[in-house]
Amino acid sequence: MSAPVIPQRNLPAFLLAAQVESAPSAADTALSRRTFFKLTGLAGGGFMLAVMLGNRAEAATAVSAAPNTVTEFAPNAFLRIAADGTVTIVAKNPEIGQGVKTALPMLVAEELGADWSRVTVEQAPFDPAKFKDQFAGGSMSIPLAWLPLRQAGAVARTLLIAAAAADWGVPPAECTTENSEVLHRPTGRRLGFGALATKAAALPVPDVKSVVLKDRKDFKLLGRRITGVDNPGIVTGQTRFGYDQVRPGMLIAVFEKCPVFGGKVSAANLDEIRKLPGVKQAFVLAANGAPEHLSAGVAILADTTWAAFRAREQLKVTWDEAGACKDSSSGFRQQALGLASAPGTQVHAAGDFAAALAAAGQTVRASYEYPFIAHAPMEPQNCTAEVRDGAVEVWAPTQEPGSGVEGIAKVLGVPADKITVHLVRTGGAFGRRLLNDYMVEAAAIAKQAGVPVRLVHSREADMAHDFYRPPAVHHFSAGLDAAGRLTAWQSHYVLGGDGKEPVRGAGMDPREFPGPLVPNYRFAQTMLPLATPTGWLRAPGANADAWAVQSFLHELSTAAGRDHLAFLLEVLGEPRWLQANNSWALHTGRAAGVLKLAAEKGGWGQPVPAGHGLGLAFHFCHQGYGAHVVEVSVDAKNRPKLHRVTVAVDVGPIVNLSGAENQIQGGVVDGLAAAWRQEITVEGGRTQESNFNDFPLLTMAETPKIEVHFIESDFAPTGLGEPGYPPVLPALCNALFAVTGKRVRSLPLTRAGFAA
Repeated sequence: MSAPVIPQRNLPAFLLAAQVESAPSAADTALSRRTFFKLTGLAGGGFMLAVMLGNRAEAATAVSAAPNTVTEFAPNAFLRIAADGTVTIVAKNPEIGQGVKTALPMLVAEELGADWSRVTVEQAPFDPAKFKDQFAGGSMSIPLAWLPLRQAGAVARTLLIAAAAADWGVPPAECTTENSEVLHRPTGRRLGFGALATKAAALPVPDVKSVVLKDRKDFKLLGRRITGVDNPGIVTGQTRFGYDQVRPGMLIAVFEKCPVFGGKVSAANLDEIRKLPGVKQAFVLAANGAPEHLSAGVAILADTTWAAFRAREQLKVTWDEAGACKDSSSGFRQQALGLASAPGTQVHAAGDFAAALAAAGQTVRASYEYPFIAHAPMEPQNCTAEVRDGAVEVWAPTQEPGSGVEGIAKVLGVPADKITVHLVRTGGAFGRRLLNDYMVEAAAIAKQAGVPVRLVHSREADMAHDFYRPPAVHHFSAGLDAAGRLTAWQSHYVLGGDGKEPVRGAGMDPREFPGPLVPNYRFAQTMLPLATPTGWLRAPGANADAWAVQSFLHELSTAAGRDHLAFLLEVLGEPRWLQANNSWALHTGRAAGVLKLAAEKGGWGQPVPAGHGLGLAFHFCHQGYGAHVVEVSVDAKNRPKLHRVTVAVDVGPIVNLSGAENQIQGGVVDGLAAAWRQEITVEGGRTQESNFNDFPLLTMAETPKIEVHFIESDFAPTGLGEPGYPPVLPALCNALFAVTGKRVRSLPLTRAGFAA
């Protein structure tokens, strides 16, 4: 099989490696290289199954152990069955609201045949020696876990059946599992998992090649709507998020950083701050040169959050801004838009674009530009840390704890094996918590303070020191023949970068749609200096590049006088992989499938109420296909009214229908807010926006009806966190064009003249 094509979004190394490793192979399909380790007894009866999550690890030799022993193997994921029949499944990945704490254990429970009402789910600690790929990002949790976690349940099922069959003196083939029992089908005899657990622990682990996974038609749990395992605790206030962590003797810390990126502390009124009510300590921390680790600032520690916040209001700092960031959003925009006629540096070409454009019956040119935006999760950044006896312990709402450990080790000079990370429930992330500056800050403050601390950022601090989605400009040129067919396409992509590498969160693979499908194609780029810290936001790159590409495609179909759906389907052509058997490349048939379904369910081509318009768009990213139809109107004050969004998605089999719908609905709401009125402006290196008053979210009253339809294809399952976001932006703007005749080429809509 050919190597996977992965869009170059300047992804974190851990995620890029995981994506490459997750590419399908013959070995993966045959299940021949998944690793299963030891089946051992549990104290008090029962057994524990440890299954390695590595994709290509060699099969291990079965190891038996005496009952009433506990043995752990590394790296592992654990399934435990107690003598009372309770099934405990460990969820290894961080739960950031995407539902993996429920979905991943469902994979095990389905193959096991467990009664979900009797399953207990535990959050794993961060332990890379036991649990591989403990991160939340790139919509990779389900793809990486789909086979190994199902195998974990299937191996346990096989052993339980073997134990029951031996008791009954019947062939194992006559038995199955359901509702946490082994059933002998011919006689109806049943034995509960608890009664069989200890005996099953004494049996040899079966060869993985002999373990049969369920056929999808036999699924009892997967594909159903299952409420999140933490939901009861969340609604009753029992679930503890990062902001809720408490340690004995803990102080609350705030950390004031220079409002200009890269500034240093010259002087501060620390003596005055230390005298304020509730304040226990105040001191300066120096930067280590990497904003994702530690920026310079002033730490204030108090006995309450209120006291710490009030003290920060009275803090007076003289900042040294020499050498700090001087970025200007307006300057970047002006310079980038000024390159509309520049050729840029050619990255990829096919055919003869210049000749095809010259021969075209119609040419269309347009520039699309979008700004910085912030992640703005509901829970601002925070972390609890304790440094004691040369070791560091942190309680962190993080997406990628591994990079947090690396940062702490580098800044504090503590060996990585002396750093313990507890994964806590996270109140939203959207890519912000792939960078762990708040973890490093908390550890550094705790070390200097000599006491446990909970570092809390206010909303304003979080907004001012985000790692923003970077801005960019797309200059497009295209040619249409006399029949309105697309014959030539050029994209000149202007982004932030140093000339060699784009800034974090930027970059676009030239092989993305529609490039490989246009006979005469040219992709060029220009990088402009950008010092403002940037990062990965939900569907990195695609969250805005899809808007530009799909909006310009709508310009082309409009110029050709053609139905947009028909135009897109013509460009896609016959069903095929753009690269053979490569799930990271576009499959035109799957893209056409979501387009047709969204159009059908969204009423495309049907009459709409007076003053309403429909917009259609699709996108492929993170191995997932999404198409959206947006229905919108505009009131007398030129304010958009969002009526309905219809979404069609193909990400293969759905694990938890409730969680899947939530992911798509959340992506739609996020995308609509970003398109309508979200923008971060940086002038003189300073962020101008500070809170939701000038960086508004979509309110419940403004949220449209969102209908989600899944094509549960037979392809391997992929994630949902990203694919539902990108298409809604161009679908909205295309719908606004249908209503007003005004083309939106600049985001947010408020910049394009629409009211907030």
